[in-house]
Amino acid sequence: MNEAANVAILVVAGGRGTRVGGDQPKQYRPLLGLPLLTRTLANLAAAAPDAHLRTVIHPDDREAYDAALCTLSRTSKSWATPAIGGPTRQQSVRNGLEALAADGLSQQAIVLVHDAARPFPSRDLVARAIESARSHGAAVPGLPLTDTVKQVAPSGRIHGSPDRATLRTVQTPQAFRFDVLLAAHRQAADAGEHDLTDDAAVVERAGHAVYVFDGEKENVKLTTADDFSRAEARLLGELADIRCGQGFDVHAFGAGDHVWLGGLKIPHDQGLEGHSDADVLAHAITDAILGALADGDIGAHFPPSDPKFKGAASSLFLADAVQRVKARGGLLAHVDATLICERPKIGPHRDAIRENLAKVMGVALSRVALKATTSERLGFTGRGEGIAAMATATIRLPFEG
Repeated sequence: MNEAANVAILVVAGGRGTRVGGDQPKQYRPLLGLPLLTRTLANLAAAAPDAHLRTVIHPDDREAYDAALCTLSRTSKSWATPAIGGPTRQQSVRNGLEALAADGLSQQAIVLVHDAARPFPSRDLVARAIESARSHGAAVPGLPLTDTVKQVAPSGRIHGSPDRATLRTVQTPQAFRFDVLLAAHRQAADAGEHDLTDDAAVVERAGHAVYVFDGEKENVKLTTADDFSRAEARLLGELADIRCGQGFDVHAFGAGDHVWLGGLKIPHDQGLEGHSDADVLAHAITDAILGALADGDIGAHFPPSDPKFKGAASSLFLADAVQRVKARGGLLAHVDATLICERPKIGPHRDAIRENLAKVMGVALSRVALKATTSERLGFTGRGEGIAAMATATIRLPFEG
């Protein structure tokens, strides 16, 4: 690592997050179409584009972690090779700091330690964290209390009323000079202390003063299912640019014993002719999404003149189009498609096709509509010469003016 680098960000993502419910750690739970961790990393990268980046994950989560990185437009080498956490948060941070030391991070550098479950770190907050660490060596973001605080015994009896003017709720990113934080963690580990709840406590234990700078109310930590719902509502409010695109495709019948529709192999007494697998439905939906993005068409991205796409699965084209939406910070809101053909009969396969399309596009089944009709024996579809497909896609993007 370049010795001149002076800021590193360590993202702690090794917890289990059981309070939110579900069958996966909360940092990999979808937050409006993207894993929570993906949104956190993307915002940190935007807030500090020149920072060195490290993530600490649970040893069982590598596959989920790699999937979370796939949608990031910027993926650093250090993110791609995460540190492995320990049984407590404190031990996980220590492992991450040792990884930064092995990377060659300068002892005089600033390191920010941030929780994966806080997906909204702003540029201003990160800038204040860096400046406060440079000024004091150790600093944490805090918010003043607005409610009266009471000290309560197990019996429920009030024992005291602390002065709320002297109290703060503390957030992340917590910011430190690297040598101060690393030495404090090593000292605590050597003393057999492994359960300190945050890095400020570790540094305080080592005898260093820790200061508070202004946090942000928007820098919330997602802990419960209700937290996720509120965060999704906030994100929807930020995706104010609603766009629609349309797609249309046709393929002629040829020799074969099946057709591909929506990524599913449907038995038939003929096949469809085309350079790829001739999935007329996937092609129409792909063009609809690209149209909503104003990003050309399927032929521009996957030209039939390129031999590497000969026989290719069209679901790959569709997944790529959805990825382009995510790379713009947006989401696919809805797809409505219609197949036009005399045969094969679509009804028996409709639900299976919808389910596969939803899987390929990474959306809920309720966001995929599929209809089928004939052309009353008129035209090439009425004569049984091929299949046509129409599609409309609705996407939401951040408003860019």
